[in-house]
Amino acid sequence: MTIAGNCQDHFGSDAGYVCERFGSVNGFGSGRLKTEDRRSAIHQYRLGHRSGGWRHAYPPLRPDWSAQGPAGVSPTTAPRRLIGRIAVLGAGAVVPVLLLALWVISARVGWLTEQILPDPRDVLQTARDYAASGELLADTAISLRRVAEGFAIGAALGLVIGAAQGLSQGARAILELPFFVISQVPVLGWLPLLILLVGIDEELKVIVIAWSAFVPVALNTAQGMRDVPRTLREVGQVLTFDPWSMLSRIIVPAAVPSIFTGLREGLAHSWQTLVAVELFASSEGLGYLMSWGRQLFQLDIVVMALVVVGAIGLALNWTLGRVERRLRRWQVQTG
Repeated sequence: MTIAGNCQDHFGSDAGYVCERFGSVNGFGSGRLKTEDRRSAIHQYRLGHRSGGWRHAYPPLRPDWSAQGPAGVSPTTAPRRLIGRIAVLGAGAVVPVLLLALWVISARVGWLTEQILPDPRDVLQTARDYAASGELLADTAISLRRVAEGFAIGAALGLVIGAAQGLSQGARAILELPFFVISQVPVLGWLPLLILLVGIDEELKVIVIAWSAFVPVALNTAQGMRDVPRTLREVGQVLTFDPWSMLSRIIVPAAVPSIFTGLREGLAHSWQTLVAVELFASSEGLGYLMSWGRQLFQLDIVVMALVVVGAIGLALNWTLGRVERRLRRWQVQTG
């Protein structure tokens, strides 16, 4: 992909022509873009933009997606993509189906006692009973609220600290070493100290969940912003972008894949940590439901809670993935 293509996809066909005319790969990539060329590009761009004749003189470089359907997909390729997605889903379902089949066979044949592995029908009946009584919904809502609060705090702090490390050499020099040292301690390793400081109430759970989200979000955000290609930064300099425009129109869009990798990891860690901390210190929630079933030797309750935890984790990850693909639509046009 040429520099013109990247620039044009980010900023429109006008900027694409500026890069095409005055920003060859050698000029942008090596940092040897001549000052007179830079000034000439900006001057001609501004003159054409003010007069309204820029688009007429130089046609848009963006490809014409209208001939390929509403989503930019050729009608001949749509069935192939659908078949490919079905094949991927089918392949992903092989292992769960096999495990479920082994579980059913084990319960029928009696390979393991019901105290170790309950019958799937008992688990389903337990889920129905808990759903009908409202206990399952109440515990699920409590766990989701804790994750939402902790993840929101941790992700926000991670984005701020990660952006500071990725954009500023001074902030990176100050924060990188202590952040790396602190992040090496497992999340649950902070529990004894946190219990002494805040007790075992809701504050403990929110802090631990927030910390588990903070570390991966900060690391991936910093890495994504540091890895923005130099050529894209030089495009912003050619177009005389101010710092806010440089951040919002070049750095953040280019760092979206890495940022969302951190968010998805942070959300997964938050959900896992929630179950652990509810097992340790809680009187409500899905983790507590698992602990309660273990104490009663009712493994059907434990398995039911495990299935609910796994299903919710899968749904959360899928939702973030959909949001990420929506925000990365511009990358489809640069392929």
